[in-house]
Amino acid sequence: MNLAEHVLRAGQAVPDHQALVVMGADGAQVWTHGDLRRAVLGTATGLTRAGLRPGDRLLMRLANRPAFPIAYLGAIAAGVIPVPTSAQLTGAEITRIAARIAPAMIVAGAGVPLPDHPAPVLTEGDLDGFATLPPADFAQGSADRLAYIVFTSGSSGQPRAVMHAHRAILARQAMMAGWYGLRAEDRLLHAGAFNWTFTLGTGLLDPWTLGATALIPADGTPIERIPLLAARHGATILAGAPGVFRRMLRADWPPIVTLRHALAAGERLDPGLRTAWTARTGTDLHEAMGASEISTFLSGSPSRPAPHGTAGFPQPGRHLAILGDDGPLPPGQPGALAVRRDDPGLFLGYLDNPDATRACFRGDWFVTGDMAQADDRGAITLLGRADDIMNAGGFRVAPPEIEDHLATHPHAGDVAVAELPTATGVSIVAAFWTGAATPDQMQALAAAGLARYKQPRAWIPLDALPRTPTGKINRRALREAHRKDRP
Repeated sequence: MNLAEHVLRAGQAVPDHQALVVMGADGAQVWTHGDLRRAVLGTATGLTRAGLRPGDRLLMRLANRPAFPIAYLGAIAAGVIPVPTSAQLTGAEITRIAARIAPAMIVAGAGVPLPDHPAPVLTEGDLDGFATLPPADFAQGSADRLAYIVFTSGSSGQPRAVMHAHRAILARQAMMAGWYGLRAEDRLLHAGAFNWTFTLGTGLLDPWTLGATALIPADGTPIERIPLLAARHGATILAGAPGVFRRMLRADWPPIVTLRHALAAGERLDPGLRTAWTARTGTDLHEAMGASEISTFLSGSPSRPAPHGTAGFPQPGRHLAILGDDGPLPPGQPGALAVRRDDPGLFLGYLDNPDATRACFRGDWFVTGDMAQADDRGAITLLGRADDIMNAGGFRVAPPEIEDHLATHPHAGDVAVAELPTATGVSIVAAFWTGAATPDQMQALAAAGLARYKQPRAWIPLDALPRTPTGKINRRALREAHRKDRP
């Protein structure tokens, strides 16, 4: 099989149907499914003529432009291994990554920092020229062979290079009903950038796999304008990170009459945000939880919404467990969230790091690093990352328990809590928020609704919360920046 061939197959039946619409303030750029297929296979030809061979690695340094998914699929079509990376990475950061993956070539957009590395560089202009070349044949092989490499967010340490097989695209079928409710006639608007893996999968590859239409805002579009674009272009599904939905709710916009529901992922969705979205739009906001090593596997959906306060249910065909020291635990007991080893979407391993790969598994289970608890219905509540669990006065407390309550203040903005070490050798819980609420107001809210041991002892307003390149709250950075055990 070939992952790119699988993604483009449905579009052959509807070559004149819109595949991609890049929505700008002054109009839209449109690619049909026929245009998309020609561009991808022409790019595969161009990459081969440039000297790349199956198995070579292509480091992608492209900005938020349509060239990104076309280069990505073109590389996979040719059997080349694309390595997408965030355009926000600095020269020093991308140099370290290049040293680890040893790319045979780099494809670069204007203004995106490049590594200090001897690999030849293709420009975005070169890519544009490839799109009209004669189509290549899809490179075929085992579904278990390496297709692409992505990097973890690095929220709990150094980013790791995650290797995925061509079969990963087959596992995404579980999301179609288990999260998206996606149909061939849908117009899915993803509010993220082309060069974010959440956008690449949910916003582009999955709609194209069904022959549907992907709607993406043009680079530089303010988040507050996205609902207006959604209404103008007839979006039926809207996807983005929770922070995007929070910002959209602060803006004024008319009803999106075509919208059926919305999808959130990338960081935890607080229940209050879901409630506020439903009150504003009359549609539900369905959350999915995933990881770089397996994409999403746990979600609510239109056919089975997540009970309030939970992350939802295992997607169809996914086998999950909550593990204790001696194996899977019964409902009601907290433990480590894990996915069974035979899941087709599970990664091949970390590049050149077999020890780290082995450390992720307990027997037949891949351990995600998240703490969770299942109820009698099978709904799973996330309790935070294992390394984020706090010890408050001898009690173990998960950050979401506190964050969800503090986020109910109308002027809280973005909220996070973390455990900070102090000079006395004990740790305290600290709260961070970005809104206009005062420390006294936040403290009063905590006192009114949280047990004493859960109430933060330090209140630290910030202009913005530190985030990883993929947009997740970086509690590790909060701890390091604000720890109280050093001068």
